Amino acid sequence: MFAIVEIAGQQFKVSKDQRLYVHRLPQDEGAEVVFDKVLLLADDGKINVGAPAIQGAAVKAKILRHLKGDKVIVFKKKRRKGYRVKRGHRQLLSQIQVEDILTKGFKAAKAETKKAEPKKAAAKKAESKKAAPAKAEKPKAAPKKAAAKPKTQKAKADDLKKIEGIGPKIAQILADAGIDTFAKLAKANPDDIRQLLVEKGGKRYAMHNPDTWPKQAQLAAEGKWDELKALQDQLNGGRE
Repeated sequence: MFAIVEIAGQQFKVSKDQRLYVHRLPQDEGAEVVFDKVLLLADDGKINVGAPAIQGAAVKAKILRHLKGDKVIVFKKKRRKGYRVKRGHRQLLSQIQVEDILTKGFKAAKAETKKAEPKKAAAKKAESKKAAPAKAEKPKAAPKKAAAKPKTQKAKADDLKKIEGIGPKIAQILADAGIDTFAKLAKANPDDIRQLLVEKGGKRYAMHNPDTWPKQAQLAAEGKWDELKALQDQLNGGRE
C-alpha cells in the first residue's frame, strides 16, 4: 500500500515505515505530524484518486531530526562586464518517518470536534448572559440650551457714486475710512474729506472739490431724490 501526499509544497510517494527528507517543518524533533492532502491511494491494486484530495485520508509521520542539505554552489558571470558572483546555499530539511496511512476517518474526527465547539461556545454565551448585571439606566439628556439670538446686522452701505463728483475710486477711499453711508457723508467735514483724498489717493485727488458732497448726501439720506436731482442739475461736476 502506498499514497501520494503533499508535504510542505512537494509531492511524495510514501509507504509505511518509509523515511524521507522534506522541507523544514515548524514542529520540534520527535513530534508527530499529520498530512491530510492525500492525492492518491493504492491498496492491493485498487487505486483511489482525489479531486484534488481524498476526503478522510491522511498520512501520519514522526519528525526524526532537523538538518541542512548538501551545499550547492551558484556561480554567475557576464562576459566582458566584469561581473562575477559566487554564492553557496544549504537547504533546511527535516527527516520524517511514515508511521501510518489512514484511508478514512480522519476528516470525520475533525468534523465532530468542529460540531462540538459551537455547542460549547453557545453554552458559554448563555452562562455569561445569566451572570451579566442589569444594564444601567441611561442618564437623562441635558436640557437644550435656548437658541442664541441672531446678531444684529450692520447697516448696509449706500451707493456713494450717486453723489455727483464721486466715482468708484473715491467711493472706495471713503468706504475704507468708514464713510460708507449717506448719513455719515452728510456729517463729514469737506476739509477732512479733501485731506483724506490726498493722503489715500495722492496729489491728483486734490483737484476734487467735496464742498457740496455733504449737502447732496443729506438729501439722499432723507430720500429727497427729486430735490437731489434738481441740485445736481445746477452743479458742474459736483461744484457750484
